[in-house]
Amino acid sequence: MSNYTDLVNKYYDLATSFYEYGWGDSFHFAGRWAGETFRESIKRHQHFIALQLGLKKGMKALDVGCGIGGPLIEIARLSSARITGLNNNDYQISRGKELIFSAGLSEQCNFVKGDFMKMPITDNTFDAAYALQATCHAPDVQGVYKEIYRVLKPGQYFALDEWCMTDRFDPNNAKHLAIKAEIELGDGLPDIRTTRQCVQAMKDAGFEVIFAKDLAEDFPCPWYQPMDPSHFSLTSFQCTRAGRFITRAFLNTLEFLRIAPAGSMRVYHFLQTASEGLLKGGREGIFTGTFFVLGRKPLQETETTVNGDL
Repeated sequence: MSNYTDLVNKYYDLATSFYEYGWGDSFHFAGRWAGETFRESIKRHQHFIALQLGLKKGMKALDVGCGIGGPLIEIARLSSARITGLNNNDYQISRGKELIFSAGLSEQCNFVKGDFMKMPITDNTFDAAYALQATCHAPDVQGVYKEIYRVLKPGQYFALDEWCMTDRFDPNNAKHLAIKAEIELGDGLPDIRTTRQCVQAMKDAGFEVIFAKDLAEDFPCPWYQPMDPSHFSLTSFQCTRAGRFITRAFLNTLEFLRIAPAGSMRVYHFLQTASEGLLKGGREGIFTGTFFVLGRKPLQETETTVNGDL
């Protein structure tokens, strides 16, 4: 898809405010323990990523497709590492800079504008890298993993949290295909890969795959619960039936009065399509929003390449 960058940018220009309204400053899913709040689960998931990478003071890490910087800020606070967020969307970078300034982390965190298919970053720059449900937007998954591999130092780790179709997905099942299409349409995605394709692409990009698992299997409360309109929660009220009704009415009024930008209702309907597709996919078990892979860039292979170049 040659126009994927333009597609993703236009989508996120319009959708970012809706995401922040519904999800806060961290645009990703997480499994939940019983009694754990939505916000707590999001932070715990970010801590899990930082701990898998062994982040600590003095290390430089790359957040690939960083959104407005919620995970970046939390991981920087926890680890004291320096975090660079890569994003190709001007609005999200601008919003992210406001957030890191408010958090007092402007000296520890920064943003780089660029396409994650062709990063404006030199080889062997970072001590660690992670992507939180962002590389699902890549038109060539192996290509984006190769770029991450390139900018990592030899021997260092990449923590991938990906959206994938599971082994239960049947490409010959019309219902499964319709759910997959809803997710792709509503979230502005190219073809969603399977978990097996994701792991193979990591290997083909050069990574040693240390660990791969659908984290959704570990939690009693599903990752898609915040989108379930039958599940009432004050932190996800906007996803309940009452919350959706109020949001639609309020947004219609704002757009009619030209306070909200033209097209806001259309974007909201796209996001509702995505939400419905994600909820169906999660319930059917054919889609996961929390497939985790930990990969390592080998020392020996990179050293051989470097010595050959010399």
